[in-house]
Amino acid sequence: MKIVVFGPDRRVGALEGNKVIDLNRVDSSIPAQLTALIAAGKPALDAAKNAIAKASGDAVQDAAKVKLHAPWPGKRIAMVGGNYADHLAGMEANMHGTPLTGDAIQKAFEVARGKGHWGFWKVLDEVSGNGDEIAFPKKTKYLDYEGEIAIVIGKRGKDIAASQIADYVWGVTLINDWSCRDGGGVPRTMSYNGAKNFDGSCTIGPCIVVGELDCQNVGAQTRVNGQVRQSFNSKDMIFKFGEVLEFLSKDFTFVPGDIISGGTAKGTAADQTKKNADGSRPTELFLKPGDCVEISSPQIGSIANKLV
Repeated sequence: MKIVVFGPDRRVGALEGNKVIDLNRVDSSIPAQLTALIAAGKPALDAAKNAIAKASGDAVQDAAKVKLHAPWPGKRIAMVGGNYADHLAGMEANMHGTPLTGDAIQKAFEVARGKGHWGFWKVLDEVSGNGDEIAFPKKTKYLDYEGEIAIVIGKRGKDIAASQIADYVWGVTLINDWSCRDGGGVPRTMSYNGAKNFDGSCTIGPCIVVGELDCQNVGAQTRVNGQVRQSFNSKDMIFKFGEVLEFLSKDFTFVPGDIISGGTAKGTAADQTKKNADGSRPTELFLKPGDCVEISSPQIGSIANKLV
């Protein structure tokens, strides 16, 4: 089942082919808002399946004629950092001018596992959806894309064991973690992380796939102006979603609608750009106003945004 958020009232719908079904219009017991639907648990999903089967009339709309918003429950977004070995190895190779080899990728995996978890939070008031324009940040010269697979948490919990991950995943979606790569300033243990938090710095969608996917085996691609830049699968994450949930939920309560995004793989502008001989960094692969970035998955759909 593909859950979407649509229309001026941001109602919950089910995407069936080229149609959007207004679930609440079919069955008034089904919450009309995404956060409430997630919190309502399995009974609401069972009712949604029944609603899809009998939907007709005004409850069924042409998907091409309605606005699909980001399926964001309005909760917290945890972004896993450095979680694909090929991306880490590419960043390291560019920093030191060394070749990117299979041994380097294996070493990057081992070093990352040894250092342990790290990441950051997206702290946003609004999240972009498919088709939304993204304002190019004035503060950056090196704007980058990061295609990611993300999970949506379905129930409240803390001190959760990694083995319980299946009990907590409500659905799976795509994220573009737009990132400024100009440098993070003076290194500190904590920062406001402006490079990852600016208006439009997160795109989610186009839907949340519920009850159909193994979150640890989802394939995706990133295209910039039609050119494939990234091709990856969540099975290659260094720390799996269960491990991340276990780590973050130590004395921290997750609630329905929280999101964990699994990190990005090789093919970003940052891990593909080698420094010039004088130490400067070319801008060719980084994004510019007018560029269109699309993250897609055959299992989920695609999110595309133009920079303006």
